[in-house]
Amino acid sequence: MIYRLYEWIVLSGIEVLPLYLCFLITEDDLRAAPDKLEEVVGWCREVNQHLKDRRAGSSDSDRERVIRGVTFHISTPDPENILPFLPSLRAISGHARLTLHLVDHSESAGEGMEVEIAIGKSGRDEIVTCIRTMAEEGLSPEDIDEKTFERYLTFRYTPDLVIKTGGYHLTDFLIWQSVYSELFFSDVNWNLFRKIDFFRALRDYQARVRKFGK
Repeated sequence: MIYRLYEWIVLSGIEVLPLYLCFLITEDDLRAAPDKLEEVVGWCREVNQHLKDRRAGSSDSDRERVIRGVTFHISTPDPENILPFLPSLRAISGHARLTLHLVDHSESAGEGMEVEIAIGKSGRDEIVTCIRTMAEEGLSPEDIDEKTFERYLTFRYTPDLVIKTGGYHLTDFLIWQSVYSELFFSDVNWNLFRKIDFFRALRDYQARVRKFGK
């Protein structure tokens, strides 16, 4: 009961949400808690609905300033190790618009908030692929700028908040896109990551954004 009350108090203090989130987890994290991704998506939907309800009398644009997309990066030395967990990952499409990236294969299903799962993807490889594709299409150096480059990226949005559980080691995923992202490191391991830990990450993000605004 006390935990629920504390959870509600933290949630009630959240007014500013990141539009896009990114979670960095490992293969071992997924093995320990394969259903946690679907649970986190549910938390995002809950926070969104909570803010929409609180902003019921506001303009449509204010009510829609909620979490629009979530990406989960699963680092693994061999993407085939993730194959047994695909049914759990695909279950997310029952609650959101899921795009699953596995090696060179991508698939999409469902409706709602955008959720992307990138398995074994490397930011360096993504950049190399962009350069190779532009070269194959015959783009000249003077035709290439940041906007041109970003059109060739697989993941074309900038995460406002990147969350890493269980330590402080980052991967090179979204190495281009996340250069200005806020980072949140949780000492809690992925399988023990709770809704209240997620709310704390959002509250921390809100405090940073407001401080920057001043």
